[in-house]
This record gives sequence, C-alpha cells and structure tokens, in this order.
Amino acid sequence: MPPTKRQGCSIIFINDYNKILLFLRDDKPSIPFPNMWDLPGGHVEENETAEGCIVREMKEELDLDIKGFCLFSVNEFPDRIEHTFWQRMNLELDKITLHEGQDLKWFTEDEIKNTELAMGFNQILRDFFTKAPF
Repeated sequence: MPPTKRQGCSIIFINDYNKILLFLRDDKPSIPFPNMWDLPGGHVEENETAEGCIVREMKEELDLDIKGFCLFSVNEFPDRIEHTFWQRMNLELDKITLHEGQDLKWFTEDEIKNTELAMGFNQILRDFFTKAPF
C-alpha cells in the first residue's frame, strides 16, 4: 500500500475590499518556494484535525486567535492533500506580529493572477474568486 500523503491546511483571509491576505515566505534556500507569496497555513500534525491545524498555525505564524472560519476546498496535489479554509476578516497588518515569513500584504484578484504563488495556490484562489463563497 502506498504511503498516505501528508495533509496541509491554509486559510484565505478576505477583507471588505475583496482583497486576499498573502505572506512572503522567508528567503532561505533550505525551504520550499523561498521568497514567494503564499497563503498562511502549514502541515497537519499527527492526531490533529485540519481545523485544529489552522487554528494552531495562525496562532504560531500571526499571533491570531481565529474561529468562525469555513472550509472552502480540499485539493489533492502531488505532494499533499490541502484543506483550504476561508474567513472574512479586516486585519490591520501593522498590528500583526509576523513570526514566519518576511511580509504580509493584501492582494487584489488581478494582482494574484499576475503573481506566481507558492504551493499551487494560484489555482485554489482562481477557484475561490470563480465560486465566490463570500
């Protein structure tokens, strides 16, 4: 039996201007997709749910306590199964303590279309804007 794929989780924060929050990954050659824009999230740990993972990751990465988010999609990639959540949230970026990555920025749909994102998130965000759950 083939090994099970690792599980990942991510979250789409969308503000009242329909902009999406992305973070700039660290510029370290030792990590996948260095210096690329990405959705916040991480790896689901053993005995952890995807929902529990996104809560933990947002606390670790952005020092945010989140609740009230919704599942948008579950996608299979060659390297993982990605659980993507979404939540409408108007975050003041200058008040967020970033513990991972270099920067945070709100992106419009057009800016996202013209930016290669890490981890295959361009397709997920195209689907998000097409299906417009917000």
